[in-house]
Amino acid sequence: MLSWDKTPSLASMRCDRAWVEIDLPALAHNVQQLCRFLSPQTNLMAVVKADAYGHGAVVVAQTVLAAGARWLGVATIPEGIELRENGIQAPVLVLGATNTPEQIRALVRWRLQPTLCTPKQALVFSETLSASERSLPVHLKLDTGMSRLGAPWQQAVEFVQLVSRCPNLKIASIYSHFATADSLDPTVMQQQHSRFQAALAELQNAGIQLPKLHLANSAATLTDPALHYDMVRVGLAIYGLYPAEHLRQVVELKPVLQVKARVTQVKTIEAGTGVSYGYQFVARDPMRVAVVGIGYADGVPRNLSNKINVLVRGERVPQIGAITMDQLMLDVSAIPDLQAGEVVTLLGSEGVHQISVDDWAAMLGTISWEILCSFKHRLPRVPVGQPFEVPEQSTAQS
Repeated sequence: MLSWDKTPSLASMRCDRAWVEIDLPALAHNVQQLCRFLSPQTNLMAVVKADAYGHGAVVVAQTVLAAGARWLGVATIPEGIELRENGIQAPVLVLGATNTPEQIRALVRWRLQPTLCTPKQALVFSETLSASERSLPVHLKLDTGMSRLGAPWQQAVEFVQLVSRCPNLKIASIYSHFATADSLDPTVMQQQHSRFQAALAELQNAGIQLPKLHLANSAATLTDPALHYDMVRVGLAIYGLYPAEHLRQVVELKPVLQVKARVTQVKTIEAGTGVSYGYQFVARDPMRVAVVGIGYADGVPRNLSNKINVLVRGERVPQIGAITMDQLMLDVSAIPDLQAGEVVTLLGSEGVHQISVDDWAAMLGTISWEILCSFKHRLPRVPVGQPFEVPEQSTAQS
């Protein structure tokens, strides 16, 4: 008989179904490897936007800072506020656009540093800050070929001069962003770098003292030390993935994320039996089928149906039938004694086998960044290993 006063807590039940494991020692290793690759005067900014690419922003931020990162990069103000509310004091650059007085006041309140992309934006910032007599470090972004955020590189002098005249703004850095740094063909990257250098030369010719400079993302960081400047902005690489195949030999990175789930039922079906919606799979012979408690609502793409393998007891077994919202099915005929409750690894390694984020991305014709960011928050993030002293609060990621 169930004793209701001993009902398991929500927290204790969250890993009964499926979860994401975050290997903190691997994360620290990646940061340390990258820091060794940089010159002593170059700082590492760890990009922790999008909940640290799905890894859990707070615990990742604490770990990377302890491992040697000096800055953090986020896309939005709420992402920065989450870090501050969890006691993180490192400089935080907001890489996305911020324009309204409410946003500007939030930046000041939470000591976040914004990106400025246009003269109009700079004037709005200055006017808003003048009312409170507050000043704010700002980072000026130049568009050298990404055609996204940023002032035209040809207008760098006018942009910097305008911001310099705003009494409440202090220019902390000038930066740009590469569009094709992961390509084997360096033509566009070299063109963007030349434009950045030309803009800096024009600033110096105008008598402007250059602030801190940064240009390189993960791919550019691994491609050419000449692109490192005062800081590099590294996202994918700190999570143990390479932005391009040809960069694998530069530094040794370890994957940080693994996705696991439990078998919820095992059954035997007869030849000719269909499996899951639409009968995309029909058994040719009698087989053992395991139902696993994870689906596309958790971030396992439905388009991977009947394409992927998973790891069970260190062996590869095929997924069969359409992946459903909360569950998927496996052919476990080769493991006749498999029981409900056993753990399945969808992404990660067991024994000699590994299934990587890059494997899924290749099957889907997409990029590893998208796969990492797709895992939903009903999958708890479970830190594994403690390479540094991480406050207990940081482990409560959802």
